[in-house]
Amino acid sequence: MNEHVGEDATGTNFARAMFDVDHASTDCGIQLLGNGPGSATLAMKVTEDMLNGHAITHGGYVFLLADTAFAVACNGYGRPTVAAGASITYLEPTTAGDELVAEAVERVRYGRNGIYDVTVRRGDIVVAEFRGTSREIRARLASPCSATPRTP
Repeated sequence: MNEHVGEDATGTNFARAMFDVDHASTDCGIQLLGNGPGSATLAMKVTEDMLNGHAITHGGYVFLLADTAFAVACNGYGRPTVAAGASITYLEPTTAGDELVAEAVERVRYGRNGIYDVTVRRGDIVVAEFRGTSREIRARLASPCSATPRTP
């Protein structure tokens, strides 16, 4: 997919294809639950390998989940888009066995830029809030979405 596609199901498919070849996220067990233009919901089960020295989830894994939801949401228009910046606030610790769900929502798009908020929850408890800014880039000669997903 090298050209800009419409802001419809084609864009949603573009974001899903991008996620399918995102080995950094899928290798950590992150699952795409749903997405659309400017939105995404993903989940990740915390494993023992994700715990830090305090026996709680390493913040990098929570950030990875939130950042992946952000990436899927901002690529949901079918235009190659990357992070220009991001920040996260950790509110509650999590531990092995916890199922985390990240929900990304678009706040605004302006020109080639966007602002997205991601809430990470464990059940009804908010464990982190993430804000990302995005930047649409020129299509590459070989789209990363043309890569082959790994087979389990």
